[in-house]
Amino acid sequence: MEKGYLELISSEAFRAILDSFPPLSAETVAIKAAVGRFLAESLPAPEDLPALPRSSMDGYAVRAADIFGATETIPSYLDLAGELSITAQPEKHLAPGTCLRVVTGSSLPPGADAVVMVEHTQDLGGDTIEIRKAVAPGENMMQACEDARAGLAVLPAGTLIRPAEVGLLSALGISEVRVGRRPVAAVLSTGDELVPSSAASLKPGQIRDANAPALAALCAQWGAEPLPLGIVRDDVTSIVGALDQALDQADAVFLSGGSSVGIRDLTVEALARLPDTEILVHGLAVSPGKPTILARSRGKAVWGLPGQVASAHVVMFVFGCPFLAHLAGDRAAFTRARPRIEARMARNVASQQGREDFVRVRLEPAAAGVAEGIGGCLPGAVPVLGKSGLLKTLIQAQGLVAIPAGLEGLEAGTTVQVILL
Repeated sequence: MEKGYLELISSEAFRAILDSFPPLSAETVAIKAAVGRFLAESLPAPEDLPALPRSSMDGYAVRAADIFGATETIPSYLDLAGELSITAQPEKHLAPGTCLRVVTGSSLPPGADAVVMVEHTQDLGGDTIEIRKAVAPGENMMQACEDARAGLAVLPAGTLIRPAEVGLLSALGISEVRVGRRPVAAVLSTGDELVPSSAASLKPGQIRDANAPALAALCAQWGAEPLPLGIVRDDVTSIVGALDQALDQADAVFLSGGSSVGIRDLTVEALARLPDTEILVHGLAVSPGKPTILARSRGKAVWGLPGQVASAHVVMFVFGCPFLAHLAGDRAAFTRARPRIEARMARNVASQQGREDFVRVRLEPAAAGVAEGIGGCLPGAVPVLGKSGLLKTLIQAQGLVAIPAGLEGLEAGTTVQVILL
């Protein structure tokens, strides 16, 4: 068959195609197993939290209007109406001109609308409390329902469960949640020259497979379950058989190598022979990663990644990992802001107009006084230049700078957003 790229598409168009794949089915798990997973459905609160107004400080429950204007030199004086333990459920209304001694976590009585910290008071004896600082209504207290209101959504569908969410769910008595299933990601490498990374020695022309272990590590880092399926020879029949096996076991398949248009690049031909398969993309207007392939087979995504290790890694990080998050139920997978840092380009870097460049950069401390009008010095983003087959460019880089397709490069001193690797 005659080889050539299909129409090169932009990053935006590629993400739109990726978004067309439906998320995986949901499953119910204990909240301790839900960290790093995405809620499959909106979660209503089963009860109010807090159920009653509560103190967030040790001190005195007061009516804020009673101590308006109180200072160290002009204190206010209140009658002590009693003391509340942390387990007490007060029902009696707090009368004007009185206060109640409370501890952190105490429920507050009706009528109390603030708490004065104990550090700003003095017990004068005879049930008289000197208040040396005014407070605003709501100060030093938690309002009823401030965290959650019964029947209303406390966490929307697509929420990433972190330790903070586990704490909230635990406080509400929720022990199980419905979350998106973790995608199983099959990882294969193609190439007659490849041997397993465990090979103790190499024959002339052989290289150890670095792509599969690195891609599997990225899958695991993003919450997927990697399924390493080894090395496939440069033979169409072998590649078709390997893809067929991978599709039986996985939710998405990542095949590195053979995605370009050379004589040994057989991925497109193998996909064309695979039943119920449609090639959606062959060629991205990005660098590195132009030879990327995306196909739909049995409703699942099959990726043909570049064989060069840096190219495969960057494409997987920029596009493949968010796709796995999308499958897992992240409804903002393609728009969610990635961890990044603002920096200034340390030197000029050229780019080819018409393609989006993802430049690997290392970060270096800024010299004092370099940044202007930012409120402090920005780190420098130093381009890490090198061939896409070199691993050291990934090792030396801490992030990526995206150069839009409409630019011919970035000048030294340009403020950029560095996507942290």
